[in-house]
Amino acid sequence: MSEGIIFWNYKVRQKTTVVIILLAFGLLMSMVIACAFGAVQISFIDVTKMLLHRLTPIQIVQTWRPVDETIIFNIRLPRVAGGALVGSALATAGVLFQGLLRNPMADPYIIGTSAGAGLGATLAMIMPFSIYFLGFGSVPVAAFAGSLITVIIVYRLAKINGKTPIVSILLAGFVVSSLLSAIVFFLLSIGNRFGLNIHSVYSFLMGHISVTSWNQLIVIAPLTLGGIILARLYAMHLNAFSLGEEGAAYLGIDVEKEKIQIMALGSLLTATAVSISGLIGFVGLVIPHTIRLILGPDHKTLIPAAAMAGALFLVIADLLARTILAPVELPVGVITAIIGGPFFLSILRKSKREYAF
Repeated sequence: MSEGIIFWNYKVRQKTTVVIILLAFGLLMSMVIACAFGAVQISFIDVTKMLLHRLTPIQIVQTWRPVDETIIFNIRLPRVAGGALVGSALATAGVLFQGLLRNPMADPYIIGTSAGAGLGATLAMIMPFSIYFLGFGSVPVAAFAGSLITVIIVYRLAKINGKTPIVSILLAGFVVSSLLSAIVFFLLSIGNRFGLNIHSVYSFLMGHISVTSWNQLIVIAPLTLGGIILARLYAMHLNAFSLGEEGAAYLGIDVEKEKIQIMALGSLLTATAVSISGLIGFVGLVIPHTIRLILGPDHKTLIPAAAMAGALFLVIADLLARTILAPVELPVGVITAIIGGPFFLSILRKSKREYAF
């Protein structure tokens, strides 16, 4: 019996290692390929040489044009890296909310972060003045602030007698999201009076990776990577939550304290992603589902795998958004929905076993 358990654990670890390696390799290759495609075509070999020359100790004789190097490092690589960070943040937040709420339909926007970000961005576009903070303009700053403020409001509304029941969180999130979304569409309907750029608002609502400099990534990267590391530290607690709040409490988990911390971490990751990408759907829903079906419900492996898979997925989606109808650029959210929806359904259809947290 014990030998069978040891062999099973070995097979699980082996499968997890293979999946992680494949995801890491796929992410690296997708980022290099994404840097090669654009209005100016640059060969895959030249992109690889440039990246090795600039980012590693390897010294390579320059055979590429200086203008190509400028395009890669000043325009494409910041956007590709930003897309990877957004994808990993949304996927990790999706894992956190699904694990906390024990709801397979939960995604990073379930408690109102998207509606708050949308309203914040819309108000920033209406304002007659602009602000700049750490390399970010008014829209990303307002979107970030709107997301976090909305989460605080939802939490306060859901809190009853010192506790925050899951049902109350979901209901409060739904009501607040509906209200804020209605305000956004009201502002859009009267936008001409304020000189509101309707196209810019829709671009934000449909998703668009808007990284214009490395300075933005210097701020976003530590928040995202630090958030993923913290999420991994909560893996055992999320596993305990799968037993229900009473089961988690029986295992010694301070349920209310952990609930607040996990919600705050997931909301911070979501707000960070939204600030540079707008509202991109499906990443935080599809990726955690898919990885959970492949690797199982253990959050110790689910969180890092989902982070890499989310980054890979969004890098590919953003590449398609930029190139599929070039020179017209499609919203990234449209691509994630077109790819994610059918793929997710096919995964569920092919899976012959019951879904489990």
